[in-house]
Amino acid sequence: MSTSAPYRIVFANEKGGTGKSTTAVHIAVALAYQGAKVAAIDLDPRQRTFHRYFENREETEKRREIELPGARFAVYEGDNTDDLDRMAEEIGQGCDFLVFDTPGRDDQFARHVATTADTLVTPMNDSFVDFDLIGQVDAETFKVKRLSFYAELIWETRKKRAMATLRDQRREMDWVVVRNRTGHVEARNMVRIEQALGELSKRVGFRTLHGLSERVIYRELFPSGLTLLDKGHLGELGTSHLVARQELRSLVGALNLPMPERLAQPAKRSAVG
Repeated sequence: MSTSAPYRIVFANEKGGTGKSTTAVHIAVALAYQGAKVAAIDLDPRQRTFHRYFENREETEKRREIELPGARFAVYEGDNTDDLDRMAEEIGQGCDFLVFDTPGRDDQFARHVATTADTLVTPMNDSFVDFDLIGQVDAETFKVKRLSFYAELIWETRKKRAMATLRDQRREMDWVVVRNRTGHVEARNMVRIEQALGELSKRVGFRTLHGLSERVIYRELFPSGLTLLDKGHLGELGTSHLVARQELRSLVGALNLPMPERLAQPAKRSAVG
């Protein structure tokens, strides 16, 4: 069992429809495929997409009499951050990673766990509607005018964490903005988004990665709880699905998540091999 607190990965975006839950599930399962012990908490008790995905996965295991890498999972339905912290401590006991999926709206618990993240992942679509979550741009020049309240919150948190790192040996926060569904974006708009993200990333210190494209298969996999990683259980995959798996490989690798030392062996299982 792990003797230290699990590494916290928080998927957060106060706007819905960004592929946040889909990305969170696939990253959690990818870590489990590598042999890591993973716990997962869904902070959206109304939609509970993240939680339902893992429930569907368990049901598929029972129905097909198979074993799939997964996560210990729960949904938080409480009303204060102390209870949430207690749940996180309990479910994360003995785990290497603790993954949070948060609602696509302004939510006190989402903001609370965001400030505790070791890696904060903010998926977004390539549009200035989504960009507005982290910064506002000039209507004529598309230059960044100011940070959003959310970006200010994370910026202040990262500064405090950086100071605490030296004092308490606490991990610094890695903030990663993941650009999903870029294949459906008009070229000129994509360039403007890239420029705005590049400008803002220098000011607040996040990294930008390419994420998952819009694909029907993600919606088709939800009822079974299967992921693109579950080779041998998906049937024949077309070329586009193989490309999607490669996108996921690239994203998992680029997140640079620290694997436990016990898994740092030549024979360790590949997350997306």
